[in-house]
Amino acid sequence: MLVCGGVSPHPAIIIPEIGRDELVEVKKTVTAMKEWASHIADMDPEVLFFISPHGVFAHSQMAYLDDEDLTGDLAAFGAPDISFKLKNDLKLAHLVAAEANKLGIDTVGVNLDYWYAYRPGSLDHGTTVPLYYLQKAGVKAELVAFGISLHPLDKLYRFGQALGKLLDQYPRRVCFIASGDLSHRLQPGAPAGYSPRGKEFDQKIQEALEKLDAGLLLQLPEDLIEDAGECGLRPIVMLLGAVSLFAAESHIYSYEGPFGVGYLVAGISISERKGEQDGESQEEPIQVKLAKESLKYYLTTGKIMPVPSPVPEGLEKRAGVFVSLKKRGELRGC
Repeated sequence: MLVCGGVSPHPAIIIPEIGRDELVEVKKTVTAMKEWASHIADMDPEVLFFISPHGVFAHSQMAYLDDEDLTGDLAAFGAPDISFKLKNDLKLAHLVAAEANKLGIDTVGVNLDYWYAYRPGSLDHGTTVPLYYLQKAGVKAELVAFGISLHPLDKLYRFGQALGKLLDQYPRRVCFIASGDLSHRLQPGAPAGYSPRGKEFDQKIQEALEKLDAGLLLQLPEDLIEDAGECGLRPIVMLLGAVSLFAAESHIYSYEGPFGVGYLVAGISISERKGEQDGESQEEPIQVKLAKESLKYYLTTGKIMPVPSPVPEGLEKRAGVFVSLKKRGELRGC
């Protein structure tokens, strides 16, 4: 069963043994990570399900680690003594892969021998940095480690929903963690350069998490995403898809961007599965549903669809909208 979710940044500098004197620059994030990890520990998860943008990656496929034991360390950041070894819940990993395949998302299991050839250390820092705080808080759980996919966001959202249904029926207690930093372009001198739109992007992410509203992210313009230079959007979209089927509440522990990179720490508490009617209403964000209905109405009648009555909440003001038409994930028109 899905017992909680979370969003975690992953800069190695928030690890005390690595950040040292610079730890004061990320004080808010460090404090938040301790609170975040403590809350997850209270939920007593048996499995940590991670999606990391720096994990195994196979471009057109969604990759995951497929060995019985998963290991890693922080040697690349000057802390070789900080190491990790966790059991892989292969049963869950394979069930998730099968669920993705049903949606047309190809998956591939990657073993450590293959992965070592490309990135020594096995578990990436997108996984090990949050793990550091989780284990310090007393979390003792197995792990499932997936990388991201470059499929369209709406497809990843639907995958998240399918994942939520799967986890609801899974006999073990699971915590879903979306690892990711936000914009890497918040200020001049930032690692990826500066864009004034980085702040706008980060605000959208925060709003979507506060409201648990994936629709705010699914309608983000591609140029805004590109300008932001982020690495957390896709994991967060999948997480929001998974929790959309449940009565849930979010909590933003902290947000800061001291080095020009947005670090956000958020937790999601889950109480129960929504009823069938509520679940159906969550199948798609209202913006996507309305766009599809409008196009279908015009194509079948040749007329513009009347304004719905009552007007859906949040759509009261007249505004333009950009709609992309895709077939099997490929752009066909807009």
